[in-house]
Amino acid sequence: MAVDKTTILIVEDEPAIAELVTFTVREAGWNSYVVHTAGEAWEFMQRRTPHMVLLDWMLPDQTGLRLLSRIRTDRQLHELPVIMLTAKSMEEDKIAGLDNGADDYITKPFSPRELTSRIKALLRRKTPEHAEQLMTAGLVTLDPVSCSVMLDGQKIDIGHAEYKLLKFFMAHPERVFSRSQLLDKVWGDHVVIEERTVDVHVLRLRKALKEADSLIRTVRSVGYMLSEK
Repeated sequence: MAVDKTTILIVEDEPAIAELVTFTVREAGWNSYVVHTAGEAWEFMQRRTPHMVLLDWMLPDQTGLRLLSRIRTDRQLHELPVIMLTAKSMEEDKIAGLDNGADDYITKPFSPRELTSRIKALLRRKTPEHAEQLMTAGLVTLDPVSCSVMLDGQKIDIGHAEYKLLKFFMAHPERVFSRSQLLDKVWGDHVVIEERTVDVHVLRLRKALKEADSLIRTVRSVGYMLSEK
């Protein structure tokens, strides 16, 4: 079963560095897209929201900091994980980056291994549904590496959409999500799906979970949640 790969947008105008970062990202198993200016980056993000942005400090049309500020004040993008790529190692520059909303920064030159570990750490912190460790709730265990789900130690059949939905719920237990939030968080706001389709996938998920179906709770007039209580 194919699972949507993590997409990383690389905003870097130096061809050699852009190539190194792209290679590093793809070797780690993530999708990468490269743009060379802040303007191109903004256009890309209006079309689709990446899971993370690797943002160069100095860009030809405006600074990475300006673009970062724009991301942080945008309603759709404000929580997007951003790592600044900077040749500047001055402490005040790092502080300025973090003050403007960068989640992390990495100083050039950097090793592919360091970059990979920083990306993994930030994805785990910001988007727990992208973490790679086993997730459990009651009798249910989800393995993000093999994309499989076990019920009381036995592997169960589960559809792709239901798998994504379960993974999201397990990453955010005891939290209620509306149908529109689930559409946005699980399928992305660029996917055209009606809200009632969420109900269909929840029904299918409960069916797949068999005797553990009570994990997925309906919260009247609000939405759904995963709860072991």
